[in-house]
Amino acid sequence: MATTNDLKNGMVLNLDGQLWQVIWFQHHKPGKGGAVVRSKLKNIESGKTVDRTFNSDVKVDVANVDKRTMQYLYNDGTSYVFMDTGTFDQTEISPEIVGDAKNFLLENQDAVVATNDGRVLYLELPASVLLEVTYTEPGVVGDSATGRTKPATLETGHEIQVPLFITQGEKVKVDTRDSSYLGRVKS
Repeated sequence: MATTNDLKNGMVLNLDGQLWQVIWFQHHKPGKGGAVVRSKLKNIESGKTVDRTFNSDVKVDVANVDKRTMQYLYNDGTSYVFMDTGTFDQTEISPEIVGDAKNFLLENQDAVVATNDGRVLYLELPASVLLEVTYTEPGVVGDSATGRTKPATLETGHEIQVPLFITQGEKVKVDTRDSSYLGRVKS
């Protein structure tokens, strides 16, 4: 148990039997009345975001979330298999929990897996990853001067937009949050 004065970004609360992650909070003392804590909470299960205001010093239940670095091994067709790098225990994660992270997962890549009471909550990837372009239309001399883009298929099968000068076989840096091209990687 903690009080609303102890809230921090990233903290997970158990409210009404559901897990909510604190995205933003602010202590507020109006001219009249007692202090309050305004917060923006994200439901871990559904991804829904809500604004919630708590009275100051109200007790809230903090959920015990265990975050471990795990290595992605393979997809067996029904689930994604990860291995704890410390204990070598394997964990199967459903495609619903992996979500869009599948577009950036390569075998033997590390990811942070968050669990609560043995149940997997979500998967965190690094902010950016390096992936090889497996297919894109060839560029033409002079294409680097314009700001136009073209589709490119990555080694994971995901398609992103890249500048016209990118060629097949090059490695690119991709933002895992919005699938945007961040830059070319020199070999």
